[in-house]
Amino acid sequence: MDWLWWVGGALVLGVIETLTVDLTFLMFAGGALGAAVTAALGGPFWLQVVVFALVSTLLLVLVRPWAKRHLRATTPDMRTNAEALVGREAVALTVVDAHGGRVRLGGEEWSARLADPDPARSGPQEARLATGAQVRVVAIDGAVAVVQPV
Repeated sequence: MDWLWWVGGALVLGVIETLTVDLTFLMFAGGALGAAVTAALGGPFWLQVVVFALVSTLLLVLVRPWAKRHLRATTPDMRTNAEALVGREAVALTVVDAHGGRVRLGGEEWSARLADPDPARSGPQEARLATGAQVRVVAIDGAVAVVQPV
């Protein structure tokens, strides 16, 4: 009946792995299953512990690095939400300067401001983009699209 405890431990470790997603507890679960097999074959408790430690260590050292590399390589580099808007083009709906303006971005109207205003300019000579100008989003700052001319 010792093997049942090891299988139960493996299940608990598997649940913990689903919460952490680091592939560490999964390797310990594999060690617990190895110990369960040892217990089912009638091995003494000390041998079960040795098998658990040995299998867990081998899985951590040999399998985990390979599995992590494989998972990282197959996960697409997807940008989502505001991050996905960076690099897209938009159209100025109002005059856009360093203080504000409005642009149409991806079918939506966004608050916008001009990126990197020239510090040498000030007052009426300040850089601005006219209505209808094509702009490119260089960053999203909260709910404001930071743009520059295309």
